[in-house]
Formats: sequence, structure tokens, C-alpha cells
Amino acid sequence: MGLFELELKNFRLFESFSLRPDPTAVTVLFSPNGTGKTSVLEAVFALATASSFRTTSAGDMIRQGENQAEVHGVLFQGERRVQVDLTLTRGVRNVTKRMLVNGQRPQSRAELGEVLPVTIFTPEVVDMIRQGPEHRRQFVTTLLTDVEPPRGPLLEHFEQTLRQRNALLRSMLGFSPSRERLDELDVWTEDFVAVATTLVEARTTLLEKLSPLVEHFYQELAGEHSSVHVSYETSWDGELQEALRSELEHDLYRGYTGVGPHRDDVAIVLNDKDARRRASQGEQRSLALALRLAGHELVEQERNVVPLLLLDDVFSELDEQRSDRLLRLLPTGQTIVTTASPLPSKFAPAVVVDVSKGE
Repeated sequence: MGLFELELKNFRLFESFSLRPDPTAVTVLFSPNGTGKTSVLEAVFALATASSFRTTSAGDMIRQGENQAEVHGVLFQGERRVQVDLTLTRGVRNVTKRMLVNGQRPQSRAELGEVLPVTIFTPEVVDMIRQGPEHRRQFVTTLLTDVEPPRGPLLEHFEQTLRQRNALLRSMLGFSPSRERLDELDVWTEDFVAVATTLVEARTTLLEKLSPLVEHFYQELAGEHSSVHVSYETSWDGELQEALRSELEHDLYRGYTGVGPHRDDVAIVLNDKDARRRASQGEQRSLALALRLAGHELVEQERNVVPLLLLDDVFSELDEQRSDRLLRLLPTGQTIVTTASPLPSKFAPAVVVDVSKGE
């Protein structure tokens, strides 16, 4: 599996850009800051996920002054050629996305992940431990569908149920709800509890598999024996049904669901201390890298595929020792790296591309 061709049109600052990365080794995008290196990785990531790791606004990816951007990729799964196409179109009120895999619309983000699994390291990802719980939830959500693509419909069902329950709660803001509306809310609550329970079980199982891998990679990165444990942390105690019943008055007042998987977190314990709050900056960065390496390894173990690895200026955030250790731990397979400064001396890329020249 590997990405053989990438074509951009009116994407970010590029009017057009093409890339032929090495499908089995390291390709380095080497040019000054501001020339679009990260945008190339963003385009690859968008082909794999239909989203950006830099923005929540799809319009940001369309070149200024243009109304449409295109990203085209060709990859191979064994002997099978796969073409993935993304078109972003700016409308009057919003931006529409059109994804095609060999000319057909994928049914879910999980289907894209099955075609092009990807692991990404960015300076922001390295700070994942000390950031808010939404960043750790997103990591788990993405990893779950990368490890188990059939889980995609479960995630979509949960999001749909949460939206419906929240919409009903908002419709009752400022009113004394009738018995009929409360009965309707009970129906959505039952559906919410059922799908949430399944999702929590899936996330919990995923982290149980991930935890020993995180500990292994952390010890290798830190160069020391340390105890690391990663586990799922719910936003409620006891049964979810009872927690929602207890929170009903607050939910009606706020107009949204206050507890559930959308509010949960990932507990990360380093040597018996909460790493999210008490670990040093260096420890947190090593833990974040260990989480990504562990996730990459778990996808390979569970699916027998090697995800495409994207490294966006990560080495500039690490000291020399951690950079050397990370190099030793990087998995084999296709890797695309961006940098504006020389890479560690032990890094031997197969291809070097000057993005500023449009090559």
C-alpha cells in the first residue's frame, strides 16, 4: 500500500502542484516556511479523512479568490489501483465536499480510512496531552475507525442521536415542557444510552489494547523505565441512564446533553501521577509521540496494513536525544516529512522535494 501520485488545484496557496512520493520510503518536503509544505500534508490527510488537521472550516483549504479546490490521489493496495478525489466548492453559505473513491461516493469516513490509513505527527499533536479532553477524544475516535473500519456506522449513529437529543432540548428552552415532549425526550434518551454504551465499550477495549504499546514506546523515547497506563475516563459515575436522569433539569436549562461519550476523556498516568496536569513538558511530548506510535503499531497489528506516516516539522520541537530515539522508532513504510531546517543526520530520505519550486 502506498500513495504514488498527488495532484492539487487551487488548494491553499497552490494554483497547481504535483507530487510523486516514494511509495515505500521517506519523502522530504524541504523549503522555507510559508511555501506550503504543511498544506501538502493537509491535502494527503484530507484524502484519507475528508477533513483537515489544521482547521474546522473547509473553506480555508480553497485558494483565496477561487470557488473550488481539488485534490487527487492515486495509490495501490497490492495490485489494485485506487484513485481518491476530493472537490471543495464554495457556496453562498457554506462549502460542500465531494469525495470519490474510484468514481464512487464512500459511505463513511471509515471507508476512507480503510482505503488510506494515515498517522500524523504535528507540533500541535505533540501537545495533545496538556490540551483539553476534546483533543484526546478525537484521537480515540480516529484511531477506532482506523483499527476497526466497520465501527464507522456506530460513530455516525452516536453523533446523529446526540444531535437529535440536543435539538429537542433546545426546542424546550424557556418553556415548561409538556408530557408529550418529555416522552419524546425519553425515547431519544433510550436510543442515546444504547449507542453510547456500545461506543464506550469499543473505546475502552481499544485503550486496553493500546496501553501496553504506549508504555513501550514511551520508555524507548524517554530512555528510561517508567510506568505508563492509559485508560478510558467517563464523564459520569454509575449507570449512564441514571446520570442522564439526574442531569435532566440541567440539560433542559442548558439546552444540550451534559454527560456522555462526547464529554469523556482519556486518563494518562505516568509513574502514578496524572500526566495531563502534573507531567513536565518533555514528558508530555514523549507521551503524545508514544500515543501516536502506539496507534500506528496497533493499526498494523490488527489490520496487517502499514498506515502512511506524515511528520510535519516535528523534529524542531524535540531535543537531539528525543529526535534520535524517535528516528529509531519510526515504522517502516511510506513516510512524508516536512522541514525548513536540516533533518537529524541519521535520517536518510529517498526523495527530497523543494515545494517552493512546485515540484
